[in-house]
Amino acid sequence: MSTEKVKKSRSIKTYFITGILVSAPLAITIYIAVELINFIDKKVTSFIPAKYTPENYLPYGIPGLGLIILLVFLVLIGMVSSGFLGNALIKIMNKIISKMPVVSGIYSALHKILETVIGGGQATAFRQAVLVQYPRKDLWTIAFITGQVYSGIQKNVKEELVSIYVPTTPNPTSGFLIFVPKKDLIPLNLRVDDAWKIIISTGIVTPDSPQKQQAIMDEAIQSAKQDLTRSSIEEPKN
Repeated sequence: MSTEKVKKSRSIKTYFITGILVSAPLAITIYIAVELINFIDKKVTSFIPAKYTPENYLPYGIPGLGLIILLVFLVLIGMVSSGFLGNALIKIMNKIISKMPVVSGIYSALHKILETVIGGGQATAFRQAVLVQYPRKDLWTIAFITGQVYSGIQKNVKEELVSIYVPTTPNPTSGFLIFVPKKDLIPLNLRVDDAWKIIISTGIVTPDSPQKQQAIMDEAIQSAKQDLTRSSIEEPKN
C-alpha cells in the first residue's frame, strides 16, 4: 500500500473515532431518555379513561403526557400531605399498615430507605464517597457512607465503626454492607454522582473525562488536518 493510501486510511480512521466520541454519548442519552418517557407514558396514560385520551381529539398522541401527569400528581400528593388533613390521613394509613404482618415490614423498610436516601434534611446516607481497602489490604475501592452502626453491633468492637456500602460494577444496585473502622476510611474530595459514574463505567469515565475527551478530539482533528495537508503537498511530486 502506498504512503498516500496509508495516510488517507489513517485520516478516515481518525474521523471515524472522532465521530464516535461526538455522537455516541448524545445518541445513547437521547435513546435512554426517549425510552424512559415512553415507558412512563404507557404506564400512566393507561389509567386515563379511553374517551379522555388525546388521541380521540388529536391526530397524534402527546409525547411526555404521562410524565407531566406523574409530576403533577406527585406535587399534589406532596402538597396535600404537608397539610393538617394530609398528616392525619398518613397517620391513619400508617396505623393500618402497621397491623399487617408482612406488608408492615416491607413498607417500613422502603419508607426508611427512601427517606434516608432522598429525604434531605439530616440524612447523610450516600452523601459521602470514601476510599476503602476491599476485599483485602492494598486493594482499594470506592464506597459510600450509609450511616452509624447499630449500637448492638458497635458495643462488640472497641474501634468506632461506620456503615458503608460497596457497590458492584457495573451494576451498583447490588453490593455489600460492611462495618469498617472509621480510621480506615479515606474521604474523597469527589462528588457522589462522579463517584457513581466511575463505578458504573468500570473506571472508563472519570470526573476529568470531558477535558480528556476534548483533548483527544482536538488532537485527532489536528492530526487529520496535518495528514490531509501533507497529502495535498505530496500529490504534485507524485
